[in-house]
Amino acid sequence: MTIFALTYKNAQGIIMKEQKERFNIVADYYKQHYEEILGFVSKHLQYADDAEDVVQNVFVRLLRTEKMITPVTMPSLVYTIARNLIYDYWRHRRSVEEYEHFIAYSGRNEDLDVASIYSAVEITELLERGIARLSNTQRVVLRMNMFDGMQVSEISKTLSLNYKSVENRLGSARKEIRRYMAHMLAS
Repeated sequence: MTIFALTYKNAQGIIMKEQKERFNIVADYYKQHYEEILGFVSKHLQYADDAEDVVQNVFVRLLRTEKMITPVTMPSLVYTIARNLIYDYWRHRRSVEEYEHFIAYSGRNEDLDVASIYSAVEITELLERGIARLSNTQRVVLRMNMFDGMQVSEISKTLSLNYKSVENRLGSARKEIRRYMAHMLAS
């Protein structure tokens, strides 16, 4: 074996050991503090099932994060992620309620029928047509973000692109899709 191969193998071993150590820290914290975190999240949400989902997502994000995780940093990371997921939950709920309110009180209740509302399939088709209009890099970045749930930093690493470049492409792709969807849904 060459020196490079030995060094690469040693580096892989070190990385695997660090990942295993991180996973163990997260698993131990999960076992010890699950009820505490669930109580914190439940206090801020309406439904117990939603609170359990948020707590699970907290620990899934911890397992995926690139940030340094130690027993000392765990509490602050956990509560920061939990707080952010709670904010996301309420933002989503507000959007759903606004849409439901719009449908219920749009003044078209009497003559509202199934044909007058876009179906999910139709909206998906419109979205796909809008995505097809984007440049190749915008399309790839948008799909990775929307459908794969990847963050800008993950996309930039995966595509070997500058963080700001990915951020700009994602922003312009979203803006173009919003413009396209608004135009298509208005007609």
